[in-house]
Amino acid sequence: MLSFRISPDIFISGNNVSKRNKFLLRCKSSFKAAIDPKPKQNEVLNQNLKKAKDSNSKAPVSSVFPFSHAKLGPFKQERPSLDNQFHQDSLLKGYLCRHVGEEHLPAVMSDLGRFGGRVTEDLYRNSLQMEAEQPKLEQLDAWGSRVDRLVTCRAWQDMKGIAAEEGLVASAYERNFGEWSRLYQFAKLYLYEPSAGLYGCPLAMTNGAAKTIEILKDTQPWIYDRAFGRLTSRDPSKFWTSGQWMTEKRGGSDVAGGTETLAYEQPDGSYKLYGYKWFSSATDADITLTLARVVDKHGNVVRGTAGLSLFYLEVQLDNGNMNGIQMMKLKNKFGTRQLPTAELLIDGAIAHRISDEGRGVASIAQMLTITRIHTAVHASSAMRRMVNLARDFATRRKAFGKFLHQHPLHMKTLAAMEVETRAAAIFVLEVARLYGRQELGDCGGQQQKMHEAEVLRLVVPLLKLYTGKQSVAVTSEGLESFGGQGYIEDTDLPRILRDTQVCSIWEGTTNILSLDVLRAVSKSKGSVLVHFKNQVHHHLSGAHELSELASSAAKVVSSLDQTLALATKMTPDHLMMASRDLSYSLARIYMGALLLDHAGYTKHDNDIITAKRWCEQDLSLLHTSNQGNHFSDESQKKNADLVFDGYLRPDRLD
Repeated sequence: MLSFRISPDIFISGNNVSKRNKFLLRCKSSFKAAIDPKPKQNEVLNQNLKKAKDSNSKAPVSSVFPFSHAKLGPFKQERPSLDNQFHQDSLLKGYLCRHVGEEHLPAVMSDLGRFGGRVTEDLYRNSLQMEAEQPKLEQLDAWGSRVDRLVTCRAWQDMKGIAAEEGLVASAYERNFGEWSRLYQFAKLYLYEPSAGLYGCPLAMTNGAAKTIEILKDTQPWIYDRAFGRLTSRDPSKFWTSGQWMTEKRGGSDVAGGTETLAYEQPDGSYKLYGYKWFSSATDADITLTLARVVDKHGNVVRGTAGLSLFYLEVQLDNGNMNGIQMMKLKNKFGTRQLPTAELLIDGAIAHRISDEGRGVASIAQMLTITRIHTAVHASSAMRRMVNLARDFATRRKAFGKFLHQHPLHMKTLAAMEVETRAAAIFVLEVARLYGRQELGDCGGQQQKMHEAEVLRLVVPLLKLYTGKQSVAVTSEGLESFGGQGYIEDTDLPRILRDTQVCSIWEGTTNILSLDVLRAVSKSKGSVLVHFKNQVHHHLSGAHELSELASSAAKVVSSLDQTLALATKMTPDHLMMASRDLSYSLARIYMGALLLDHAGYTKHDNDIITAKRWCEQDLSLLHTSNQGNHFSDESQKKNADLVFDGYLRPDRLD
C-alpha cells in the first residue's frame, strides 16, 4: 500500500503561500501517480517523499506542531498529605493518657497508633473506590425473575471483614479494657470514620443491635445465642451486620404516628410482617431490628407508642432467598452515596418479637443512644480530617508570594476551626467514657452511677445535635481553605461535606433532639439538670485555681446559672419554643467545662488557648435570645407572619 508523510512545514504560521502551494501540487501529483503509476511519476513521488522526510528531520515535531501534545506548564500543586491520624491528634492522645487506666494504656495507645496509620492506607483507598463504584440494584434477572440483587463493589465487601478483624464492634463487648472499653472503641471509630466510606453506618446499627440483644439475654436466650456472637465476632466468615428499619413513609422521628407495619402472630410463635420501610440503610445487612404493630385475633391494633413492639428479622432465609422482602428502589442521596439505602416492601417476612408487646420504643433506647454517639463520632472526626488536611495544605500552597500558613488571616481562620474541632472531640470522648462507666464502672457507688446515668441521658442528645451542626460549618469552612480545589470532586474534599450533612438529620434532627432534651428534664422532674450542674462544677474545680483560666471558668458558671434560672421561669409552650436555644446553651457550657478541665489538668499552652477561646463566645444563647423577646406569644405570631409573607396558598394555613 502506498503511504507518505505530510511535511509539518505547511502548518507553520506565516505568509509563505508559495511554499504551501508547491507542496499541495506535489501531493496532487503523488495521488495521481498512485492511481496511474508510471516510472517517471514514481521517481518524482520518491523524491518528494525523501524531501518531506528530510524536512521533518530538521526539528522535533513538538517544536513545530503546536497541538501534538498537551502543554500543562511547569507548575503542579502539591496535594495535602494524610499522615498518621492518631499520632498528630494532640487532644485525643492527651485525653486517653489522662483517663485510661495505667494497666491498659500501653495496649490502647499502641493499637490506635497502628490503626492511625492504616486509615491513611488501604482503608482510605477502599473509601475512594466505594465512592467511585456506588451500589446499584438489579431487581430482575435476564429471564424476568425477581431477584432484588444489591450490587456493591469489592471494597465495600472487604470493609466488612476489616471491621471484624479490627474488632470495631467486638472490642466493646470483649471488655478487655474494663470500663474504658467503650472509650477505646469510640476512639478507634473516631480514627476510622473519615476513611470508612460510610461503612461506619452499618457498624453503628450493628453496635446498637448487639447492645439491645445483650440486654435481652435472659428473656430471649435463643436470639442471644443465635445472633449476639455473630454481631460481635472478629471472624469475617461469621461476622454479621445489622440494619435498623424504623423510618416509614410518614417519617422517621414520629414513630408513634408514622409506623404502619403490621405483625401477625403465627402458630409457632413467630410473626409475619407486612409494611413499607421508606429508608433502610445498609440494606445488605444480615439481620435487622424493626418496629411493628401486633394485630390481635380480632384484627385490631393499638395506635400510638403503646402499640409498637420490637422485632428481630433475618434478611435472608436459610436457602439464601430474601425473607419476604422486596427492594423497591435505592435512594438517590445528597451524600453517603457509598452506603446502599433502599425502600423496602415487607410482604410476609418471618420475624420474632423480642420486646414485651407495646414496649418497642423503650426497648430501642440503648440502641438509639449508641447510634447517636456514632453519629457524633462521624461529625467530629469529619471536622478533624478536614482540619488536618487544611493545615498540611497551608504548608504546600503559595499565594501572593507566601505560603498560606504565613498569612495571619488564614491561620486565624484555621485556628477557629481547630477550637471547634477540639471541643467536639472532647465532648464525644467524655460521653463515650461515661457510657463505659455505666456498663462496667462502679462510678464511686450506686448513687453516683445513677447520677451519671441521668447526665448521660441529657448529654447524648446535646452531643448529637450540636456536633452535627458544628461539622457542617467547619467542613464547609474547610473547603474554602483549599480555594477552587475544595470544590472539585476529584480531590475527595467535597465528599467530606456531603457525607457529614447527614449528621444533623439521621437519628433525630436538631429540633427533634432539642425536644428530647426537654423530655429528659421532664421525666426526671428536673433532677437531671441538678446532676448536670454538679458535673459542670466538678469539671471546673481545677480551672478555678489557675489564673489563666479563672475568668473563663467564672463565665461558664454564670452562663449556666443564667440559663437554668431562665428556663425554670418559662411556661411549657415558651420553653418548647426555646428548646433549641436551651440545648445550644447547655452544649456550649458543657463543652467549655470539659475544655477547661482538660486544660487545667495538662496546663499545656494550646489546651489553655483552646479553652479560653471557646469560652469567649456566647455561652447562654437562651438568655441572649430572651432579651430580644423571642419566646413570647407575640414573637410566635411574628415568626408565622414573616415566614408566610407573600405565600400564595394562604388557604393551607387554616
